[in-house]
Amino acid sequence: MNSRFGRGFYKGYVNLDAFPFKKNKYGNRKTTVEGITFDSAKEANRYRELKMLEISGLISDLKIQQRFEIVPKAGGNKRARFYVADFTYLEGGKKIIEDVKSEITRKNPVYTLKKALVLWQYPDWIFRES
Repeated sequence: MNSRFGRGFYKGYVNLDAFPFKKNKYGNRKTTVEGITFDSAKEANRYRELKMLEISGLISDLKIQQRFEIVPKAGGNKRARFYVADFTYLEGGKKIIEDVKSEITRKNPVYTLKKALVLWQYPDWIFRES
């Protein structure tokens, strides 16, 4: 059932269990922590860990979903392309990009290409996967 209305719209009118709703591509469940919705429980747990490290003073300037331009806007209607990091922060004066990925996602060709472009274009950042 593809519709612009959510599940709640049909409640009481239609047996929703009879219609398959699209699952996440990798089977992750969205998880909310401190009012922030993360794509997976693993990412939400990492956020909790990083938040504790920030409170303890081991890291600073924790940011979520920071965008990095990897391909600039070209002529005409071409738009710029971005890599969106799960987390960025400072650790001992070093700039860190951290992505929470499963083994299957790490092998995704689009992800590996974007990662390579970030490493090439932002050499002053350290890239970590967890």
